[in-house]
Amino acid sequence: MAEADVRVAGPDDAAEIARIQLTTWRTAYADVLPEDVLAGLDPFETESQWRHALTEGPASVLVATEGEWLVGFCAAGFAPEAETAAADGTAPADAATVALVSTLLVEPRWGRRGHGGRLLGAMAQRLSAEGATRGITWVPEADTASTGFYASVGWQPDGTVRTLDAGGRPLRELRLSGSLDLRFERS
Repeated sequence: MAEADVRVAGPDDAAEIARIQLTTWRTAYADVLPEDVLAGLDPFETESQWRHALTEGPASVLVATEGEWLVGFCAAGFAPEAETAAADGTAPADAATVALVSTLLVEPRWGRRGHGGRLLGAMAQRLSAEGATRGITWVPEADTASTGFYASVGWQPDGTVRTLDAGGRPLRELRLSGSLDLRFERS
């Protein structure tokens, strides 16, 4: 296997990040999101959004590389208070120190090579150094690959769910929560 690494993303990575996002969503979420939603994703708009996030956004973005290839990315930062609230709307005592992993994607052809774990591990270290005490993320309930990945580092559903409108079709997501002191286990 070629040398694998994780580094901070820069504006020049926006096009590859967008390509990876669209490729991964169209593959991994083909059974989760309506076909017309996936077909309607605009590569130029997605690249523009990532370029903006990389230059002006509040989140940190890391990219995984294998050899010369950019193969995945992770975006995370401190969670907005609304994201940390329990199902009844109450804020947890640690709301100010909860990090939100908003996106963690590895292009499917580069999967099962440790890139997701390296990305999440590097991001967890970065967030901990900034004062975060635990992490959360939202995962489509039907996405068993992602829930299994997060379970391998000790992140579990915390009982909070939300339903999004995915092109006129409800998309139920589970909120997973766990320590930033990650312990990777083989499943």
